[in-house]
Amino acid sequence: MKQTILVTGASSGFGLLVANQLHKKGYYVIGTSRNPEKIQSQVPFKVLALDLDDDNSITAFGKELFKHISQLDVLINNAGFFVSGLAEEISIELGRKQMETNFWGTVKVTNEILPYFRKQGFGKIITVGSITGLFALPTGSYYAASKHAVEGYFKALRFELNPFNIKVTMVEPMGFKTNIINSSVAGQNKISDYDEYRKKAEAFSKKEFDNAPEPTPVIDKLLQLVEEKNPTFNHPIGKGASIFVTLQHFAYKTFENAINKRVNSAK
Repeated sequence: MKQTILVTGASSGFGLLVANQLHKKGYYVIGTSRNPEKIQSQVPFKVLALDLDDDNSITAFGKELFKHISQLDVLINNAGFFVSGLAEEISIELGRKQMETNFWGTVKVTNEILPYFRKQGFGKIITVGSITGLFALPTGSYYAASKHAVEGYFKALRFELNPFNIKVTMVEPMGFKTNIINSSVAGQNKISDYDEYRKKAEAFSKKEFDNAPEPTPVIDKLLQLVEEKNPTFNHPIGKGASIFVTLQHFAYKTFENAINKRVNSAK
């Protein structure tokens, strides 16, 4: 029987790309979007309404989803957004919104699906995190915090779901060419003391994303994890990803000096 796969945030970026590829490979795909009517005619898969910031939307989505399917094989948690800026210049309100969407929204959608997975006795949860869920970089404090929280949550959940034959895994991409920066929300509380550093940090971030590769490796890894029977938990993706993670854990000063050097030389 054809496997059924749910992809949240399927209107753009990794979500749209992987949903299209899964459809081409013969899976039955359901995507989600805050405004499904805007993209339904443009994609070959079913799109349902889901707003991660709205509890009523999540509950309604759970009921609607299982009107269309009787079995769900894979949940790909992908929806989220990026708050950029220096930590002190981002309002607490905006920081909370970042956590509400990227962390709590992901948790709430997962919790909506878990009873169905437990009842059927199997399932797979693949969550799109970020390399900054394993370490943090300038101008991404709240985004990194949200992705660190996601990492911790799903690490524990992986143990807890093992008795139910529900597999839990994550991907942690480096920077790739998607619309995440164009759709990002920037902090507005500019503090003059940071003017010089902010200029360098923003130049560093812009250079990293301007030179980012196409997201093909991320999509390939997601497709592999869909098909893999017993995937391991962490999957850093991108040039130098494993090296950065290793340095951050075992040679933090070297890692820190490398980032500081790149920030200070950015123009």
